[in-house]
Amino acid sequence: MKKRTCTCGLDAAIDVMGGKWKGLILFSLHERPLRFGELRRAVPGISESMLILQLREMEASGLVHREVYHQVPPKVEYSLTEFGHSLNTALMPLGEWGEEHMERIETIP
Repeated sequence: MKKRTCTCGLDAAIDVMGGKWKGLILFSLHERPLRFGELRRAVPGISESMLILQLREMEASGLVHREVYHQVPPKVEYSLTEFGHSLNTALMPLGEWGEEHMERIETIP
């Protein structure tokens, strides 16, 4: 596996949470753990296969913890790790900026 090389802190942050869906998944998990179906409903527009892919990547990078409960029917919950919570905290000001400028951003062609 090739070692990641980042040029600055922003590069490192974008590398670990890049893409459209990871930020939305992080935001959805900020209050409590969610089961897969709950998470899919909380992230509108994401397909099941994309959610699975993103969760696997986030688990591999240490942002998300996957807890499997051995019961019938099977139960799996996803939650943020301490690393994931710290990234979510860092992204909150960006989300506030987006809320503040959403109307203007939506008019950009």
